[in-house]
Amino acid sequence: MNWKERGIVIRQDTQFPYGETSRITITQGKGEFTLQVRYPGWVKPGQFAIKVNGQTVSIVTGPSSYVSIDRKWKKGDVVDITFPMYNSVKYLPNEPQYIALMHGPILLGMKTGTEDLAHLIADDSRFGQYAGGKKLPIDQAPMLINDNIEDIANQLQPVAGKPLHFTLTTKMENAIRNELMPFFEIHDARYMMYWLALSEQSYKSYLDNLARQEQERQALEARTVDKVQPGEQQPETDHKMETDRSQVGNTNDVFFRDARDGHYFSYLMQTGGQTELSLRLKYWGVGDWKTHEFDIMVDDVLVKEVNNTGKYRVSEFKYETYPIPADLLKGKQQVRVKFVAKPGKQIGEIYEVRLVK
Repeated sequence: MNWKERGIVIRQDTQFPYGETSRITITQGKGEFTLQVRYPGWVKPGQFAIKVNGQTVSIVTGPSSYVSIDRKWKKGDVVDITFPMYNSVKYLPNEPQYIALMHGPILLGMKTGTEDLAHLIADDSRFGQYAGGKKLPIDQAPMLINDNIEDIANQLQPVAGKPLHFTLTTKMENAIRNELMPFFEIHDARYMMYWLALSEQSYKSYLDNLARQEQERQALEARTVDKVQPGEQQPETDHKMETDRSQVGNTNDVFFRDARDGHYFSYLMQTGGQTELSLRLKYWGVGDWKTHEFDIMVDDVLVKEVNNTGKYRVSEFKYETYPIPADLLKGKQQVRVKFVAKPGKQIGEIYEVRLVK
């Protein structure tokens, strides 16, 4: 750091994150000022240490704060900082059964395979910006089993000669036995960085339920010819959305698009040349105070008048499927699907649009 106004130059040397120390040296100039040294939140209380020219600095603050060193500084003064890192478990905020494993502030991941990576490189084809390749069933992913989830952090064994690499010794369902390593070191590979972590008692029933859900999800994907996530920029751009006036929002972190009083939005969707297709829409069940009335148009032909007002009355997502007449699809590779609110009414928040076989 070149502090030109004071004629002071400060240099920092560290092997972080592969080392747990840092050295700050006054390499030019002198003067009185306060040096604020960050006390990271990932260092345990009482383990952070600072020395100035070999003399220990008294620390009265704790993690996630600063240590103030106010003195007359001169060229050659040295500040040595020690910040021991330890392993910890972090819970995914919206899915607390999933954890990440950390060493200090460093997220650890594990390579799980390099098969079927031909589509890692984006090209200029339609949807070429998306990673492709075979999708593996989530219920067959590695799963950590321990009656004390926090104790999993204590079951990481360092790999000799490989800083920040660990073997994971806790019990693992669908086990893989590769090394944990800093996530930033992982390239061109499948990987795990969020792990499902369950107790012995709960993991079997959870796995059965997960397998059933995954089977249903994959069956739906196999039937899907095209899909759009309303309210998300890239999917709507990819499907050439048109609208005269509509709104976006989200419920439970799932985005939607809506329109009112005769206004509309529409998407250009691929049919794959098929003629036996239906439109599958995703709604949110609660909304007795709203009037959910709208028309579904395919290439400007009315397919369905929908009235969902007061239909569900539950706080969960609901799905409806509407057949599309074959004559509207015959000889077409794509169609424009439009949603038009009735006058004085609203569509009622559409969270997903699929063309399904």
